[in-house]
Amino acid sequence: MSTTRQHPPGDFGPEPDGAAPAAASRVLALYGASGIVPLARDFTRRALHDWGWLPAATAEGRAAAEDVLLVVSELVTNACLHAEGPEQLRVSCTPKVLRLEVTDRGAGQPAPRTPHRAGRPGGHGMFIVQRLCLDWGVVRTPGVPGKTVWAELAAPA
Repeated sequence: MSTTRQHPPGDFGPEPDGAAPAAASRVLALYGASGIVPLARDFTRRALHDWGWLPAATAEGRAAAEDVLLVVSELVTNACLHAEGPEQLRVSCTPKVLRLEVTDRGAGQPAPRTPHRAGRPGGHGMFIVQRLCLDWGVVRTPGVPGKTVWAELAAPA
């Protein structure tokens, strides 16, 4: 898992046959909203319904959708606690990958707490993201305050 690799937003990697993936994307403005974490989860849940992830026909599909909702909660909560609050959530989906992007104005660098101590309260957010995601990282735009923290999860088979 990477926190330093530059990974442009929306780049889900090459398709094996060279064809561009069909992508769907949704954006939610979060700046100044109240109840931000439940709002972000509900927004993402609606997208998962619209994209056919929910209702899931299998236990694997249900687990994949719950993982997405947990990662959204962790990324948005981290922006609330450590980065002056989230400004935007983007949820994008291809047939292979679902990508979550949370943009904030914070200057910090998210990272899993090391060493991870499972029995202690707090500090588990980025460890959870790292464990559930295919990859994750941070994108910064030079001259612009803040960053975008992104995470990618595999679509259910």
